[in-house]
Amino acid sequence: MDWTRPPAVAGMFYPDREDILRTNVEDLLHEASRTGVGTLSGPPKAIIAPHAGYIYSGPVAASAYCRLGAHAASIYRVILLGPAHRFPVRGLAASSAEAFLTPLGLVPLDKEALQAALALDQVALTDEAHDGEHSLEVHLPFLQVVLGEFSIVPLVVGEASHDEVAEVLKVLWGGSETLVVISSDLSHFLTYAQAGELDALTAQAIEALRPEDIRYDQACGRLPVGGLLLRAREEGLSVQCVDLRNSGDTAGARDQVVGYGSWVFG
Repeated sequence: MDWTRPPAVAGMFYPDREDILRTNVEDLLHEASRTGVGTLSGPPKAIIAPHAGYIYSGPVAASAYCRLGAHAASIYRVILLGPAHRFPVRGLAASSAEAFLTPLGLVPLDKEALQAALALDQVALTDEAHDGEHSLEVHLPFLQVVLGEFSIVPLVVGEASHDEVAEVLKVLWGGSETLVVISSDLSHFLTYAQAGELDALTAQAIEALRPEDIRYDQACGRLPVGGLLLRAREEGLSVQCVDLRNSGDTAGARDQVVGYGSWVFG
């Protein structure tokens, strides 16, 4: 039976009204675009961006998404990977839904691409992993505003090696029509100064394409991040950090913060 995955964190992580949400995302993108468009030549192939509530991580996520605007017309498929927070997963969890719903409308799943991923041993249909999971969902409104119409291949990453994730990305890599989005926050619940030091090390590892240098406590999405870094090595991609802040910079106290960063690969 065809079914649609409903929004789980609308009204909590981001507004649940279409008009307010669209204005919120547009404002975040406009503010982020004032800092420039980066130095990478050509369209971005992949981005890493955070997945917390928009009041906390929205400005940092927008720093990556605003780099897509000039190339949006050529992108119509998004490979979206994020970590599992609520349901234990071995490998990568696909969804059997026909579409994911947000207050901005429906986003269809690319069934052909999903079948290609499901041919790999480390990918399985596990709808429970998508129930209530926010790491993928919070990216959809940004993508809807920037890209308009597109399809997604949403995969929740559990216990998987960097090589296993990289193999999935290789199968789904495509050309300029395909964008890879990796969802990850950085350090969690350190002081502002401690977070700054640890997140700087994580940024160095990402920009050096060295997943082996990213520990468990440095990024909740370190496994999908690591898979992308291996693929970026193979493809000879360049990477640019476009934002590196934490919740103490955006909204909240500085005694316990969560780190956020955005990177663009091309």
